Amino acid sequence: MEEKPLIYCVEDDESIRQMVCYALESGGYQARGFESGQEFWPCWRREPPRLLLLDIMLPGEDGMDILRQVKKGTSAATPVIMLTAKTAELDKVAGLDAGADDYIAKPFSVLELLSRIRAVLRRTSRGAGPLSCGPVTLDPLSRAVCSGGKPVELTYKEFELLHYMMRCPGEALSRTRLLEKVWGFDFQGESRTVDMHVKTLRRKLGAGGGLIKTVRGAGYKLEG
Repeated sequence: MEEKPLIYCVEDDESIRQMVCYALESGGYQARGFESGQEFWPCWRREPPRLLLLDIMLPGEDGMDILRQVKKGTSAATPVIMLTAKTAELDKVAGLDAGADDYIAKPFSVLELLSRIRAVLRRTSRGAGPLSCGPVTLDPLSRAVCSGGKPVELTYKEFELLHYMMRCPGEALSRTRLLEKVWGFDFQGESRTVDMHVKTLRRKLGAGGGLIKTVRGAGYKLEG
């Protein structure tokens, strides 16, 4: 029998934490709940989960600090869904740019939570093998990128954007599609977020940046 995916929930509200863990177990997952980062880190180091649900407002180390540490570590590919009462757009953008794969505002329904978890797991389980396009190579497992044989340092979202484009070579990708697939969130017209990340990607990739073409009236595509 296939082992159930393990999901962690870091949430200081006991009633919400218990509700989430019950919903996860009912939905076919293993679930472990933690009140704080202090409780969470020892388990994370022993056994990183398949997905992490993370509140922002926590005692001691807050959720944004935990998110940044998770995305810098050896298990950076582990998807994270922010689960928080903060609903301002700037908070959402900050969380997503720091590496969160989705953002669910409280209050939320159990059905929505499970649906979003399934969507993130589907999106992050694809394309595990190394990819190459012209002088650019990308390894999803080690999260290493090289352009012209030289290593390139990318932020979490820059890496995810390049990874998605390399999985769709030659295909015109709209800004809306890139926002949905890479950020996992509808930015309500914030397409300049994609433009800014593409601009930075082109610069960091050097000669390889020329592979990212602008498609007038459509978006961008990667051509080798």
